[in-house]
Amino acid sequence: MDLYHIWCNLKPGVRDLEFADAVGAYLGWLRGEGLIEGHRFTRRKLGFGPRELGEFHIVVETQHLAQLERAFQQAATRSGEVERLHARVYSAVQDVQFALYRDFPDAVRKRPRAPSGPSGGRRSAGRTRSR
Repeated sequence: MDLYHIWCNLKPGVRDLEFADAVGAYLGWLRGEGLIEGHRFTRRKLGFGPRELGEFHIVVETQHLAQLERAFQQAATRSGEVERLHARVYSAVQDVQFALYRDFPDAVRKRPRAPSGPSGGRRSAGRTRSR
């Protein structure tokens, strides 16, 4: 799973619940179109957290980068329903920062093969014992 993180603050005058509704509508539409798998929308609590990351945090979940790219391409059309929904989100925010993370280790990660043999193929770095 790839996780696209967005941190932001609201522009002056933007209402928090209206922003939450706009994010839910936009990302819900993307999910309905199969362009994302899901999302989380959170707000910093009690002022805890790095100030530079912003008050709001959105995590968009996708199966892989190809799915995320399709979502970006759909938003880039800047037309129709996706633009109406996206505009309600991006026009409300400032101080936006992004990051991309992935589950680790992911399914494609190859692990080194363990050496064969009773000792695992390792030799002692110390002296050998006399028998």
